[in-house]
Amino acid sequence: MENQLKRDIRTPGAVLMGLGSIVGTGIFVSIAIAAQIAGNGIIIAIVIAALLAAFNGLSSAQLAAAHPVSGGTYEYGYRFLGPWFGFTAGLMFMVAKSASAATALLGTVGYLFYAFEMSTNRFVTVAAGLLLLTVMTLLVSGGIRRSNLANKIIVSITLLGLLFFIAAGLWTQGLPVQPLADSFPDFSLSAVLYASALMFVAYTGYGRIATLGEEVSDPKKTIPRAIILSMVVIVLLYLAVSLTAIQVMGADAFGATVGGEAAPLMIAAQALSVPFLGGLITIAAITAMLGVLLNLLLGLSRVLLGMARREDVPKSLAKINPANQSPVRAVWVTGGIIGLLTLSGDVVFTWSFSAFTVLIYYAITNLSALFLPEELRLYPRAIPAAGLLGCLFLAFWIDPGIWIYGVLLIIAGSFYKVARPS
Repeated sequence: MENQLKRDIRTPGAVLMGLGSIVGTGIFVSIAIAAQIAGNGIIIAIVIAALLAAFNGLSSAQLAAAHPVSGGTYEYGYRFLGPWFGFTAGLMFMVAKSASAATALLGTVGYLFYAFEMSTNRFVTVAAGLLLLTVMTLLVSGGIRRSNLANKIIVSITLLGLLFFIAAGLWTQGLPVQPLADSFPDFSLSAVLYASALMFVAYTGYGRIATLGEEVSDPKKTIPRAIILSMVVIVLLYLAVSLTAIQVMGADAFGATVGGEAAPLMIAAQALSVPFLGGLITIAAITAMLGVLLNLLLGLSRVLLGMARREDVPKSLAKINPANQSPVRAVWVTGGIIGLLTLSGDVVFTWSFSAFTVLIYYAITNLSALFLPEELRLYPRAIPAAGLLGCLFLAFWIDPGIWIYGVLLIIAGSFYKVARPS
């Protein structure tokens, strides 16, 4: 059919697509932000966020298997809950992940300038970011095959750098027993919950597998398997990297690196004094940020594609280029939204705002899974129930100055949904 996408992604490619969306800004930036908030309690926050992400991953898996089309929770909300929930999920996803993409874009540029020891200012950084965004948007608009190959290369380089960092830490520092021992005494519950909300964003890239549901072969088997495998790998990787960094520097010093000009993991790598490790982490960070941007462009454009099919946005964005099976117009509009957000430059606000809107998005995901018919259900109802309660609970531990804007956005979106012509 003219406006249908081709199913050519199998389990290995889907797992790498999920890892490419997860391993990026979160592991290279948000761990230090969370450590700045929670101190040694960051390890607890990582585990809490991982448990919630696991519930959400299973809910996403059974929804994607039951309804394997592009659009993720936007589509699930419409099918299992109603138009308002579907539209709100689409709005939350587009806003949250566009902001995350802008953060990844600015992070990539920052790492590039740091790697080449080039001085810069805000204007130069934004201009370079927009140029890089144009190149990446061209790549994604060229079709899924070319993008999937680029993703595999990016993820492989990134994982190699992180594994080398972990191995160097074990070689020079031994097992990270002390960070585990220091996690429980004297931690602040409110700080840990806030940090958990921020860390949750760092896990949510597995949803990109679901939003690509229309391009995955044998979705009932491939999607659940890929999401679960991605989650297992990423939880182990986040814990290992965090424990290594904290063992090398201490939680307070590691958290303080957020305000520096270098990436937190770069400073931790330099503290290990292992030859070539700093350069390898720099390369891994750059490739990771590019991987995040690549996969966010893919996922966001597919949600926009789904919204256009229902005419929640202009229907012309639903057109698929028959030559390369890519929703070219949706990809370029997505790139434009990310470009506008890149102009803001407020990375701290963007990350926190992403946390709130993503938690609301996944609350709708879990609510949709609760309403799955019994014959389509893969897991007990307790799993989406726990995910729903966890998302709503953590969302409002974020700074009220952040989540109030999110609530206002939902209200504004609701008015738009009601007022727009049918």
